[in-house]
Amino acid sequence: MDEFIDVVDANGNPTGKSELKSLVHQKGLYHNTAHIWFYTKSGDILISQRSAKKTICPLLWDVSVAGHVDTGETIKQAAVRETKEEIGISISENDLQNIGVYKCLQTYENGIIDNEFHNTFICELKVTISELTPQEEEVEALKLVSFTSFESLIKTIGNNDNHFIPSNKSYYEDVLQKIVEIIN
Repeated sequence: MDEFIDVVDANGNPTGKSELKSLVHQKGLYHNTAHIWFYTKSGDILISQRSAKKTICPLLWDVSVAGHVDTGETIKQAAVRETKEEIGISISENDLQNIGVYKCLQTYENGIIDNEFHNTFICELKVTISELTPQEEEVEALKLVSFTSFESLIKTIGNNDNHFIPSNKSYYEDVLQKIVEIIN
């Protein structure tokens, strides 16, 4: 689905303009995304394998839930909506803890220029993984990994393991550090 998303400037400030997502990616316009990392109190992080149908990084593992912020939506509204759509659970904006905004500038071989701001939240996963319903178009699989396993997976990025998105290594490291700090 080609939805309208709001365009921001290189500093993340709203421009008052919106464009179709396909044009945003074609032109390399800056835009916002919502990233939600789910964790458990027992020390696990939920990671999501990107659907084989995705045009960017299919079948690689990444953030629990992520998506574009639609025109007129707040970032937290997008986070709540995307969580319901991608893994089938309802959360509230109050469940989200903001851990930062990460600028991500990527150009892909298929011509997509993805200049986005990852507005990143963590949220406690209060249901079992079996209660999650992955959205077929977005999510191939879900799994819980321990903090230690997550850290090990990050360390092997770039060693042809094809587990995580290589360009996101420092982002993953920072997210893990912040989750561990917050829940300890």
